[in-house]
Amino acid sequence: MNDFRLGVVETRFAELIWANEPLSSGELVKLCARELEWKKSTTYTVLKKLCDRGIFQNQDGVVTSIVSQKEFQSRQSRRFVEDTFAGSLPAFIAAFAEGGNLTDRDISEIRRMIDTYEGGGKI
Repeated sequence: MNDFRLGVVETRFAELIWANEPLSSGELVKLCARELEWKKSTTYTVLKKLCDRGIFQNQDGVVTSIVSQKEFQSRQSRRFVEDTFAGSLPAFIAAFAEGGNLTDRDISEIRRMIDTYEGGGKI
C-alpha cells in the first residue's frame, strides 16, 4: 500500500468501486461509462493503476477493495495531519476550531470519542 493520495478523478472512481463492490470488471466499465463518461480503456488503465498501488484487486474479473474506504480515509487524514501540522492532532483541532467550525454537538461527539478511546474501545 504505497501511495494513498488520489486525485479528484481517482477518488470518484474509487468511491464508485467502494459503493458497488464486489462487481465484475464489465459492470465497472458500464458504471464508469455512465457516471464518468469513460471509455473501457480508461477504466482499465485507472483500475490497474489503483490495483498496483494496493488499494483494489481484480481477480478473475471481479473487482474488490483491498483497503476499505474507511481505512483509506483514515490513512489520508493521518498523512494530512503529519504533512500539515507536523503530526500534531491537537494543532490540527486548534486550527479547525479557530474558524468557529465546532458546534456543541461536534464538541460532545469529540468528547465521547475521546472517552471511548481512553476506555480502550474503538471509535
